[in-house]
Amino acid sequence: MAAPRNVAAPGDIPWLLRDIENGGGGGGGGGGGAEEEDSPSAKKPKSEKFPFNTWEFGIAIGVFFVFSTVLFCIYLTMPSAEKGHIKLPRTLSDLRLLKDHLSTYASNYPAQFILGYCSTYIFMQTFMIPGTIFMSLLAGALFGVVRGIMLVVFNATAGASSCFFLSKLIGRPLVSWLWPEKLRFFQAEIAKRRDKLFNYMLFLRVTPTLPNLFINLASPIVDVPFHTFFLGTFIGLIPAAYITVRAGLALGDLKSVRDLYDIKTLSVLFLIGFVAILPTLLKRKRVYE
Repeated sequence: MAAPRNVAAPGDIPWLLRDIENGGGGGGGGGGGAEEEDSPSAKKPKSEKFPFNTWEFGIAIGVFFVFSTVLFCIYLTMPSAEKGHIKLPRTLSDLRLLKDHLSTYASNYPAQFILGYCSTYIFMQTFMIPGTIFMSLLAGALFGVVRGIMLVVFNATAGASSCFFLSKLIGRPLVSWLWPEKLRFFQAEIAKRRDKLFNYMLFLRVTPTLPNLFINLASPIVDVPFHTFFLGTFIGLIPAAYITVRAGLALGDLKSVRDLYDIKTLSVLFLIGFVAILPTLLKRKRVYE
C-alpha cells in the first residue's frame, strides 16, 4: 500500500469539516480545488443528459417515498405540542432550540423518540442530505457519551449501508457523472489494496482522506465487498462519533462546527488511521526487500 500522503492531498482536509456527519458522522463534500475540478459544471456541459434513466429514477423515487412515509407515520404519533417544533437543524442555534424542545419528549417517550431519531438519521444518510453532524451532536446532548456513541455509530453505519445498496442498484451513472476523476482514482487505489482492503477502509473512515458521502456511493461501484465496507464503517466511525458526541454534552459552549476538529484532533485521527494501515505498509516493505 502506498503511504497515506499518496492517498490525500493537504487541500482535502476540509472535507472532514463538511462531511463528518454524513459519516458520524457523516455527511459529504469536497476539498478546495478538487471539488471544483470534479464538479459537474467543471466536467460536464450543462446540456448533458441527466445520469438516471427512467427505471433508475423511478427506483430512487420509490425508495424515497417509502422512507418519507415511515417518517410521516412516526410524526403523526408525536404529541401535538411537539409537532410544531420539529425541523432539521441547520445551525447550532437551531440545534439548541430543538434540544430544548425535545428533552421532555425524549424522556417521556424514549422508544418513540429513538425510533424517530434513527429513522431520520438513516434517511438523511441514505439520500445524502446534509446535517447529520447536528444529529450526532443532539445524541450527545440528550443521551450522554455511551448511549450517544452507540446511537450515532449504529445510525451512521445503517445509513451508509443503505446508501451502499442504493448506489449498487442505481448509483453508477450518478457517481460517474459527478466525480469521474475521483472514481477512477478510488478504483485504482482499491485495486492496489485488495489483500488488505479492510485496513484501507478503516483508514478512509477514520481520516478525512475522502468524503464519507463519496465512499458510500463509490464503494459498491469499485467492488468493495459489503462485509468489508460494513466493518470498516462500523469501527472506523467510532473516533469521529466520540468527538462529536462529547461536544454535544457542552452544546451551549460550542461556537462553530469547525471547533470540533482543530489541528490536534485531526492529528489524532490521522495517527489512528496510520495505525490501521501499518500492517499493509510493513507487508509492502517486506515485499520490496
